[in-house]
Amino acid sequence: MQRRQFLAQSSLVAGTLLTSDLTSLLPQDRKLGIALVGLGNYATNQLAPALQQTELCQLAGIVTGTPQKAAEWASKYQIPQKNIYNYETFDQIKDNPDIDIVYVVLPNSMHAEYTIRAAKAGKHVICEKPMGLNVKECEQMIKACKEAKVKLSVGYRLYFEPHHLEVRRLGNEKALGAVKMIESSLGFSMADPKVWRLNKALGGGGAIMDLGVYCIQGVRRTLNELPTSVLAQGFVTDKNVFKGIYEMMMFQMEFPSGAVSNSTTTYSSYIDRLYATTGYRWFGLEPSYNATGASGESSEGKISFKTPAFQQIKQMDAFAESILKDTVPLASGEEGMMDLKIIEAIVRSADTGNKVKLIW
Repeated sequence: MQRRQFLAQSSLVAGTLLTSDLTSLLPQDRKLGIALVGLGNYATNQLAPALQQTELCQLAGIVTGTPQKAAEWASKYQIPQKNIYNYETFDQIKDNPDIDIVYVVLPNSMHAEYTIRAAKAGKHVICEKPMGLNVKECEQMIKACKEAKVKLSVGYRLYFEPHHLEVRRLGNEKALGAVKMIESSLGFSMADPKVWRLNKALGGGGAIMDLGVYCIQGVRRTLNELPTSVLAQGFVTDKNVFKGIYEMMMFQMEFPSGAVSNSTTTYSSYIDRLYATTGYRWFGLEPSYNATGASGESSEGKISFKTPAFQQIKQMDAFAESILKDTVPLASGEEGMMDLKIIEAIVRSADTGNKVKLIW
């Protein structure tokens, strides 16, 4: 494929995201209302600003245990008092017609509880990644949403990011040949033992729980396959900081096509890379997974798209679209559960030193 043709075909990807005008589907010309549950760094610096630019949904409510935050957000985003809840009054959200969607942005150990409570309140749910602490929790969350007849999505922003969509197209269509090997890694330094992500009870298991989802998705979506086995190695260099969790996890996955992947997730070093090779031809992103944007290149030329200031804009609008059209969300609860099944196998392999087979 000529470089010009390659880039021209690549440019089609960005246009596949929310192409039609769906505002006519909105009830009484009102955007769907989202309530953010948990007002930490991600909600403050990513989700709330993104919701100022979404077309189909808007910030309508908040749930916080901190009165000062409640007052600050109410003032900044003109949130009426009737749409502000704490964790004790959360269930009253069922009586609020302003709230259509609950976005759970809490520590991992609280994802299942608040997803299930939101479903019982009759609200659609977006749950941040990882979906739960384990597959069992994911099953309970999916069941609760199905019984309540509400939709469930996981906060997988990169499912809608144009660079990642292009990498997926190249892999799925074998545009540069069949992928034989993928490297998919993410890490940064986190050495404060007071951070909840380093608390096993709250975070569930360190870098593999926090960052592993991205690495797994990068591989399985590029190949459009699920792994048949994993082999993992866990490391801890500072036992004073990383107690009961792995500081670094290296893992390899095998796939039905014969492709293999190698990944690292770490809280001690910076790395952010997705690279696939078909032999003599290759493509990838570096940086790949962070929220500030991706940059790509291939053996055929640059992979470059104009991206919005916040990747979550398309993510949240796509979920709103699935509600309005009554379709299955792209980043469904089942997608989140598959990633947890792989993570559980990775941790089991690291704990035992054995390769773990996966049956789907």
